[in-house]
Amino acid sequence: MTLLPAGAVRDRVVDVAGFVVCAALMCADVVRTPDADLTVAAVAAIVAASLPVLLRRRAPAIALVLAMALIFAVLSFAHVYVAVAGPAAICAYTLTAVRGRRAAIAAAATALPLVVVILRIYSPHAYFSWDTAMNLGYVVIPLALGVAAHDRRAYTAALVDRAESAERTREEEALRRVGEERLRIARDVHDVVAHAMVAINVQAGVGAHLLDRDPEQARSTLREIKRVSGASLDDLRSILGLLREEGADAVTAPVGPTQGIAGIEDLREGLGSAGVDLDVDLDPAIGALPAAIDATGYRIVQEALTNVLRHVGPTTARVKVAHHDDTIVIEVENDRGRGPAPNGHAGSGSGLRGMRERAVAVGGSFEAGPRDGGGWRVAASLPVGAP
Repeated sequence: MTLLPAGAVRDRVVDVAGFVVCAALMCADVVRTPDADLTVAAVAAIVAASLPVLLRRRAPAIALVLAMALIFAVLSFAHVYVAVAGPAAICAYTLTAVRGRRAAIAAAATALPLVVVILRIYSPHAYFSWDTAMNLGYVVIPLALGVAAHDRRAYTAALVDRAESAERTREEEALRRVGEERLRIARDVHDVVAHAMVAINVQAGVGAHLLDRDPEQARSTLREIKRVSGASLDDLRSILGLLREEGADAVTAPVGPTQGIAGIEDLREGLGSAGVDLDVDLDPAIGALPAAIDATGYRIVQEALTNVLRHVGPTTARVKVAHHDDTIVIEVENDRGRGPAPNGHAGSGSGLRGMRERAVAVGGSFEAGPRDGGGWRVAASLPVGAP
């Protein structure tokens, strides 16, 4: 046996109770009327007139039509004048509570003239009297209450939908921010690891080449490898620390990398040991920069110089950072290599894509390409006012 949901059971109990109450009130109305008798026909008419209450949830329009039509039977056989409107009022309320204003207008346009006809036929009172207004009110009031209930449910549903939509939006925004933060961390890891590995690779090659001819220079190269690898490990450890949780009270807000444009000077020594003569020109007017712009500028320069090591080899490179009209302009140029290029200068790798994504992420622009006369040029414009 299939059990009904609790809500369905409650609705059936309410409907049966409504049917019983309507029938009992009409029977009591007959009993208290001096000239009326509670005959079998009267009871049958009363029971039939109360049955639409049981049908009102599944077919409210049909239930209201039946309730209005059966009023004639009750008035003809039972002579009930007070409680006879009960079933019709309940069905009218249900119809408009379910279907709203349009159903109320249609029901009123049909029921009000019918009530006027019933009063003309059965009412002992004068046509223009309080009794007529009261009976018309039995039609209007249930319809109005049903419309109010319908509108209240619609308003509540709209509020719930709006709250759910806002919650979905918050979740999507949180996921978007998590994705952006993961992408930023991935770019930082790429920049740190790529710069360190390329520098170590180049310096290891130089050290191996000088090991027999110039042992002191070879040792210096090995020390530089140790310095670069140690600094890169510290940088990488700082970045990966963002992904760790250190207990329930851990701070989960993203923390940007500490390197900034001022740290470009620190790249000179490592590049020099790898055969790249670096000239750095930092505009003194730059001043304090927003953290995102400062870190983005450093990472773009670092990746551009890493590409020089990877694809050009020993050469001369220039970094220029200037301040123009609330914009930081970064230029990284390099000449032709002074020997065979390790891999050739690629223009579509993940390094260039990462630099472009970094610049666009803070509202800036990026371009890269060959220079006239040989070499390569990378340029980025970053707005100082970006968050």
